[in-house]
Amino acid sequence: MAQLSFFSADSEPPAVADLAGLLAAQGQAVVSKDGVRVSIVVDDAWRADAIVELVRAAGIVAEVSRSEEGRPLVRTAYVPELAELAARWTRGAVKSVPSGWIPDSRQQRAWMLASGRVEVDGQRYLLGLDPHAPDTYPVLAQSLMRAGVAPTIVGVHGSAPGLRISGRRRLMHLAENIGQPPDDPDARRNWPHT
Repeated sequence: MAQLSFFSADSEPPAVADLAGLLAAQGQAVVSKDGVRVSIVVDDAWRADAIVELVRAAGIVAEVSRSEEGRPLVRTAYVPELAELAARWTRGAVKSVPSGWIPDSRQQRAWMLASGRVEVDGQRYLLGLDPHAPDTYPVLAQSLMRAGVAPTIVGVHGSAPGLRISGRRRLMHLAENIGQPPDDPDARRNWPHT
């Protein structure tokens, strides 16, 4: 493995802004009189556990339950601390990427935890996108490109859209940014390999 970057997610302090990575994936922000709740349905228990750890490290209460389909559902409490994040990521009731957003290493890690996966050949990596927010795809691709990881948009018309990252140098940059995988065999299999 390459030397750990000074700018990796492992070297940055946790912050509420880290949850932007969940919204870049399939996460949702819901506003109520009590504040804002961020929720995300994921495919695996290890993802849910790692996201809860990330959210709690940022000082927000989180829990795991099950979606109607039986998949892990991570939800924060309704808190005012998430109001600014929700305001930046929504236009009316529609998810919208903030103008000029460049995902930092912790936001990239949150995005990866939510929806990242190694593709079959092991030479490509996919960061999932929200199938209900197709207008965000080109903006998210540009945002990731500005962060130094140039992706290709794939699966736009399917149920599993994503940003594909390929090439050794790009994968190495992504791996350096997001830090070490959670201590779980499935997490290690779904982490970018360099």
